[in-house]
Amino acid sequence: MNDAYLVRVMSLLGDVRNSHSGPEAWRQIEGELGFGLPGDFKALVDAYSPIKLNQHIYLQHPGATPRWNLGEYIRDTCQAWSAVSWDGDIDGDPRTVLELSEMEFGTARGLTPVASADSGQVVFLARHPRDLSPLVVVDDGDGEFFTYAMSFSEWLYRYLIGEDMSGPNSSYFHPGPVQLESLPMSPDDAVVQWRGPARGM
Repeated sequence: MNDAYLVRVMSLLGDVRNSHSGPEAWRQIEGELGFGLPGDFKALVDAYSPIKLNQHIYLQHPGATPRWNLGEYIRDTCQAWSAVSWDGDIDGDPRTVLELSEMEFGTARGLTPVASADSGQVVFLARHPRDLSPLVVVDDGDGEFFTYAMSFSEWLYRYLIGEDMSGPNSSYFHPGPVQLESLPMSPDDAVVQWRGPARGM
């Protein structure tokens, strides 16, 4: 896998601290989905999650406990969003880009939820229907969708350097090093906070 943005975002996040990586967890989640998830996304999740970035965005892991389990998050979110009626006009309707007549969640041609933010945004992965190039689709928390023709690692990098990555005027920039916070795996676990390398911002 050669992804320049994966290298860039990992340079912002710093040393790898995760202990949940392992191919079996990914085989299970991808077996349930029926398709593979992007390699750059899996590399970031394996390296750092479960994690909270810049006090805002959450990344979960399929090998973690149920409290922060990516597979359960995808399953539960897909079920909830599939139960929504998507009739009528939707701002930034992703069906237009994905060439779908109906919304699909957790399918190879639809939207797969992979991250969330404490301000209500949900981040989905998708693929362009014609050339299968990566897409990131973000629901802004108010029912409007924004589609970005890029990999997850590029989207996360641009988010971390302060670009608008969930619609206009959506920047959530923290100056200085990226702030990282471990997610407690049990009620007794202590939350650990640390910072990425200095970046002069």
